[in-house]
Amino acid sequence: MADSTCYHCGDECGKSSVKFDDKDFCCNGCKTVYEIFTSNGLSTFYEIEGKAGTTPNEIRQKYDFLDNQEIVQQLVEFNEEGVQVVGLSIPTIHCSSCIWVLENLNKLHSAITFSQVDFPKKTIRVTYKTEDFSLKALVLLLGSIGYEPYISLEEYNKKGKKVDRSLIYKLGVAGFAFGNVMLFSFPEYFEVEEFWLDQYKHVFRWLMFAFSIPVVFYAAQDYFISAYKGIRSKLLNIDVPIALGILVLFLRSTVDIVFDLGSGFFDSLTGLVFFLLLGKFFQQKTYAYLSFERDYKSYFPIAVTRLKKNGEEENIQIYNIEVGDRVLIRSHEIIPVDCILIKGTAEIDYSFVTGESDPVLKESGEKLFAGGKQLSGVLEVEVLKSVSQSYLTQLWGNSVFSKDKASQFQTLTDSIGKRFTVAVLSIATVATVFWLIFDPSLALNVFTSVLIIACPCAIALAAPFTLGNMLRIFGKYKFYLKNTNVIERLSKIDTAIFDKTGTLTTNQKDTIHYEGMELTEEETALLKTTLRASNHPLSRSLYDILKSNAIMTLEEFQEHTGKGIEGKYNQHSIKVGSAAYVGKSRSSSITNTAVYVSADEDVKGRFVFKNAYREGMSQIFNELSDDLELGILSGDNDGERSQLQKVLPEKTKMMFDQKPEDKLEYIKNLQEKHKVLMVGDGLNDAGALAQSDVGLAVSENINVFSPACDGILDASKLRMLPKFIKLSKKSVRIIKMSFLLSLCYNVVGLYFAVTGQLQPVIAAILMPLSSISIVVFTTLTTNYLGKELKTLES
Repeated sequence: MADSTCYHCGDECGKSSVKFDDKDFCCNGCKTVYEIFTSNGLSTFYEIEGKAGTTPNEIRQKYDFLDNQEIVQQLVEFNEEGVQVVGLSIPTIHCSSCIWVLENLNKLHSAITFSQVDFPKKTIRVTYKTEDFSLKALVLLLGSIGYEPYISLEEYNKKGKKVDRSLIYKLGVAGFAFGNVMLFSFPEYFEVEEFWLDQYKHVFRWLMFAFSIPVVFYAAQDYFISAYKGIRSKLLNIDVPIALGILVLFLRSTVDIVFDLGSGFFDSLTGLVFFLLLGKFFQQKTYAYLSFERDYKSYFPIAVTRLKKNGEEENIQIYNIEVGDRVLIRSHEIIPVDCILIKGTAEIDYSFVTGESDPVLKESGEKLFAGGKQLSGVLEVEVLKSVSQSYLTQLWGNSVFSKDKASQFQTLTDSIGKRFTVAVLSIATVATVFWLIFDPSLALNVFTSVLIIACPCAIALAAPFTLGNMLRIFGKYKFYLKNTNVIERLSKIDTAIFDKTGTLTTNQKDTIHYEGMELTEEETALLKTTLRASNHPLSRSLYDILKSNAIMTLEEFQEHTGKGIEGKYNQHSIKVGSAAYVGKSRSSSITNTAVYVSADEDVKGRFVFKNAYREGMSQIFNELSDDLELGILSGDNDGERSQLQKVLPEKTKMMFDQKPEDKLEYIKNLQEKHKVLMVGDGLNDAGALAQSDVGLAVSENINVFSPACDGILDASKLRMLPKFIKLSKKSVRIIKMSFLLSLCYNVVGLYFAVTGQLQPVIAAILMPLSSISIVVFTTLTTNYLGKELKTLES
């Protein structure tokens, strides 16, 4: 009796077959994985991915080195309060079922809280609790379900990216073979009747066959592997028609020379693979270029406060932080680097990193990881790692804090690709049957030509290249978006809502005067120290004008969002904030923003701010009002309503005295009928930014970046926001034009292919050229649009 095969991994069970649930398993490991899947509602995995697992060979001994905590520390990206985050390379990721399983790891083990797959890079990032779990346990779990990670400490220690040279080698092999096969084919092309050429004709044909073997089985292997895995997963990917065309060409050519029917199509075969790989190489180089320009410097151009040796403060760009620097971290600021706490009591919210909302308390001398948010008080820290080496560089792409919404155009591209493949296979089949009846000699040429010329690669390239290049162009003008998905969503908005303080106003030009009882030197010093710990724009403006230089270490600091702040030192307290917060009724005579001060519960007076609005604000709103509904959500009083009404479009809605939760609810209600853009300063607007379809944080000169936002806009470029939105809409039009261009190309190519007028070698050349033409078209058109920004800036 033939040996049974394992239900999980597909290997032969042999004599040690394990029976369970009327199914055969080759080992208890596969049986256990099956039990895990079925008991956690994941049994449909076997419907998606038949014979899914791969048998782990001595996997436990292989990863014993993960018991060494020093090695683990080098591998994990985050390790704090029983939570670790690690990124692992999984070479066996190949299809949608892989993604589905790996992003459901939390159902396989309760310690795993989150997992996300980066399919193009074949990596997974996992957040897990270490109480009853470890990195080694995670690796063994992945290996047991057929997704063994590739771990190399050498790779983690390399500063540069590993260069994958396999494509270059395959391209070299295909190019060498193509050149030689074409050389041997010349006598056949020109039908040269020469004695010695005729005598060695068969030798030349077998040499062509020999040269084609490494091309088919080495250079083109990725297409066969991808097509096989796609079909096994019941998915028709774009490699199916390519692989089928290569296989048909090779088999037909081999039959021709074996039975002396002709020289075959080895020239077409090697040429097809060479040009396919050449197109792939071009795409790879272009993507690498785009990726190079999108590093952390583009995403985090915000400054932080560094303390000089003489105690003075200075704002520096985040990527200029060096090891050993002393940095000031204020309330609600993101910790930009891995560091040691020197002064202050840290209450760190790491939900930005891990999704865990409980704050972590740290004392002087303890290590802080980049990406945490200081909840209250001011900290002085010493930098342990530069930004490029800290965890912050990984945070922007982490969907823990902001789950990416599915891109409509990406989904459309995928959908078109699948339908296109079905259509191509149908056309190829029908055309081949037709020519088999009317002219069998053309049938094979027609079949292969259709499969080659109608590859949907060009369609698949339109969206990533258009939006990717536009992302780069926006970055040049200090408009930093999280990913290309944001551009698409930005093109769909019909409503724009703005915060006022710190967004429409600038603290660079505020006029401030004090009304009330004069503050003593001690009260002024305590007031300035308290303001020093706050990140609110009004706090920063007020801090800058106070004369006192006596900075002390607060015993207690509290910041009540939307109300005010309080600091205590040596049995004295001071409150700064709204009139109600300090215990004072607001004067109806005040039409400007006012901040009230009380010392030891005794109201002393108020600082009145004459807000300075950003240059060109009226023009910004007038341009936006042509296409969008506009509104203002402000936490301040309505003292400046009349002034705003004079400079803003008549239909602009204005809401004042809005708490953070009020802003969030307002945005949520708007979204029932509209696509909403929220523009804030990233402080009290975090909830509204996260709730909106697109959330943009306007940044001036300090690290007020909010993890809830989809993009950061430099305050000096706010006047260009209408143009950014219009270019987002034009980018979508470019994608649609690319689809149309690709469709026209394929229709023309298919006409010549099905009528037998297109030779496979010509099709092999034209197919990659179609992909290149799409890339060139999208690059040129987006660069042309970028000139509009250059004109506006100048």
